[in-house]
Amino acid sequence: MSQNLHTFENGFRVVTEYMPGLESASVGIWVNAGGRHENIKQNGIAHFLEHMAFKGTRNRTALQIAEEIEDVGGYINAYTSREVTAYYARVLREDVFRAIDVIGDILINPIFDKKDIEVERGVILQEIGMSLDTPDDVIFDWLQEQAYPQQALGRTILGPAGNVSNFSKDDLSLFIKENYNPNKLILSAVGAIDHDKIVKQAEGLFAMLPNATPFQLVKAKFSNGIKKVVKDLEQAHVALALEGSGYLDKDFYAGQTFASTFGGGMSSRLFQEVRENRGLCYSIFAQLSSYADTGLLTIYAGTSGDSVCELTDIIVDELKRASGDLSESEVARARTQMKAGLLMGLESSSARAERLARLVGIWGRVPPLAETVEKIDDVNLEQTRAYAERLASNGRVAMATYGPITESRSLNDVQKRMTD
Repeated sequence: MSQNLHTFENGFRVVTEYMPGLESASVGIWVNAGGRHENIKQNGIAHFLEHMAFKGTRNRTALQIAEEIEDVGGYINAYTSREVTAYYARVLREDVFRAIDVIGDILINPIFDKKDIEVERGVILQEIGMSLDTPDDVIFDWLQEQAYPQQALGRTILGPAGNVSNFSKDDLSLFIKENYNPNKLILSAVGAIDHDKIVKQAEGLFAMLPNATPFQLVKAKFSNGIKKVVKDLEQAHVALALEGSGYLDKDFYAGQTFASTFGGGMSSRLFQEVRENRGLCYSIFAQLSSYADTGLLTIYAGTSGDSVCELTDIIVDELKRASGDLSESEVARARTQMKAGLLMGLESSSARAERLARLVGIWGRVPPLAETVEKIDDVNLEQTRAYAERLASNGRVAMATYGPITESRSLNDVQKRMTD
């Protein structure tokens, strides 16, 4: 397998990887712009724009976009996150250029017809309503808001209904002008592909795109906060967040290792203590979500309304205990799980295409796989314990609870338990 990276003078990048034995390829354009790149009045527009991408261009109607990919058995989709928006497809070998042309057309030539805007506005408002009716979705938005209050990183990706109800064609066009610059666009293609041919096609589509003043990312600031919502649900949802590591932090892999030992699977400390030993919940997990300059170690569980205090206390106690008695075998298992997850993911051309785009977007290069594995292997017990101790000792935590909660801990209670 061979990886290649080409950068045009305007900053547009093409990264590819040929995978022998495949008859298909995954291709897409990853834009380093998402919910975090919106001002407060724009909140939700990156996601709105993703919806509008498939509604028609100067060259194709919405139906033609779908037919051109699906008529050859392909698949096309998109997603929006807080830092990235992606437009991608999977097609057979002979249809790679077709897929790139369609995705390029979507990004370069959207028309934003007023009627289509109204249709998608209704769809997104329904999506917002659905999210609010899904407790284990909305609680993470609330948690993010408490961790990063009055900051773009703390706002929802879908945006508030008030914003969505007022977005116009001019608003969409302005967001593209401000954020869809060629130096923020990465074309990634993996599978049955030819790098040189893709670069040549990309040159015709993207090499002449003009650049604009780059968006100035405001550094995120983690804050203590708590949101409690009492509602008659089947179970209580509890989520905590601690300030974790960004992608570029030196302790990023130590953070990933700790998250795995703490709540990454059935053998993790939280699962064993909270579910297996005490039977307080069906599902509990911890994960490290990283951004360009910060990250969140998030813990989530669903429990009964009268068990929220006990559950919260156990989570804090297990965090403190890990800083002192985390074992070498737990760290070794976490390292193995991380490497296995990485390598298993590489069996998918779609996962590889996304990984290449994200690596180029973060580091400006594709680190060799051996380099990543080495960094995982370099994480030791002392570093992992120190990571846990740092999280617990600073007493900084954000919380969100939702459901039929009869009693819950205050933010001061949790912080005091962490630092005592």
